[in-house]
Amino acid sequence: MKRLRAIKVKSSKIQNPSASEAQIVKLQGQEPTLGSVAWWEQEPLAATTPLIDESLKRRSERDPFDLEERKAIFGEEIVNLSKKIPRKPANNRLIDQLVGVGTSIAANYCEANDGVSQKDFQCTIKRCLKESKATRFFLCMVAASEPVLAIEARDLYREAGELVRIFDSMCRK
Repeated sequence: MKRLRAIKVKSSKIQNPSASEAQIVKLQGQEPTLGSVAWWEQEPLAATTPLIDESLKRRSERDPFDLEERKAIFGEEIVNLSKKIPRKPANNRLIDQLVGVGTSIAANYCEANDGVSQKDFQCTIKRCLKESKATRFFLCMVAASEPVLAIEARDLYREAGELVRIFDSMCRK
């Protein structure tokens, strides 16, 4: 399975020694222009990024029905992503918010499981739903702020979307 790598187009002629123009992935049918971000196909990342490989391995080995473990892994991946975001004034607030909402999902879920009543459980699960939606929002903002991290943010966005659907289903029942 090939992965995509984001690059900034710095000249009108796209040149990359490791990729040909045929490998470029067109986003929404548009050719990359000067100053835009293009996506290049590349072989899967091997030992160069152990955190990504380790988290993907843990994600594939987990029991999909063990929601506490799934949310804990998700929180760890959010923290690992936040460490890669460069600290600058525009990103500082995004990092703080993303880590806050991304890690509180697991904590709120554990609290919901220890709920005293059904009403308490429903209230806490709704809080988990809100936190999951907020996490998706901040992942979009991180991808917009740092296009190089867009691939990792997109993977986490998908997982956050699955969590939203799970919590939404739990709220309805």
